[in-house]
Amino acid sequence: MNYLIPEFGIDLRKKLFLIAGPCVIESAAHCSFMAKELKRITSEAGIPFVFKASFDKANRTSIKSFRGPGLQEGLQILAGIRADAGVPVLSDIHTVEQASIAGEVLDVLQIPAFLSRQTDLIIAAAKTGKIVNIKKGQFLAPWEMKNVVEKMREAGNERCLLTERGSSFGYNNLVVDFRSFPIMQSFGVPVVFDVTHSLQLPGGQGQSSGGQPEFIPHLAKAGVAAGVDGLFMEVHDNPAKALSDGPNALNLSLLSNLLHQLVAIRNTLG
Repeated sequence: MNYLIPEFGIDLRKKLFLIAGPCVIESAAHCSFMAKELKRITSEAGIPFVFKASFDKANRTSIKSFRGPGLQEGLQILAGIRADAGVPVLSDIHTVEQASIAGEVLDVLQIPAFLSRQTDLIIAAAKTGKIVNIKKGQFLAPWEMKNVVEKMREAGNERCLLTERGSSFGYNNLVVDFRSFPIMQSFGVPVVFDVTHSLQLPGGQGQSSGGQPEFIPHLAKAGVAAGVDGLFMEVHDNPAKALSDGPNALNLSLLSNLLHQLVAIRNTLG
């Protein structure tokens, strides 16, 4: 299967890769800064990199929460990042109508976990021909994601990524079953481990989600040791001031050291 992003010489089948960025587009300037810093850090570590930021967070806990600049402005910002920073870009889509519009700009379209069984949305994303990253719903078993992959393939697109982001474990808590990595890889697709969302405490702060970012290095190392194909991390230069998901984001200052450790672990696996 073809997971090549030719404009950037990145093949998501060849090496451990990283999808990273702030949860939401906070501003064009902030996204530009983050993309360039992340590109520098990942280049030094020798890790292929895809920049992630959402133009709309349609599933925020509270109606009062910041959602982002929206589709049109957000895609303009991401197109600028792609050209200026020289990195492929990823963002979430939430409706069938957004798929073709976003596909004009994005290198990777992402289906949020809550929408991972929405057949029409998956088909619309698949028909763009772009790589589609589908996050496993917190309510789904890993073997159920085979049905999701088949929806993509029936729509004529083999370029599917599956992302593990934890399963609901009681109220306001998630847990990762590491058996899910080889199970989902058995469907013939690369599997990504969303480390930071796996440490989210959904709705844990009443009107927003909490998190346990102190465990990010531990889960990331375990995931790489378990053989995941890629990692997903929300990274911010000041998580305490982030407009979305700051409580579970990795501080930018910690990323370089962690990536070098992850590369070392990956290299021991051959």
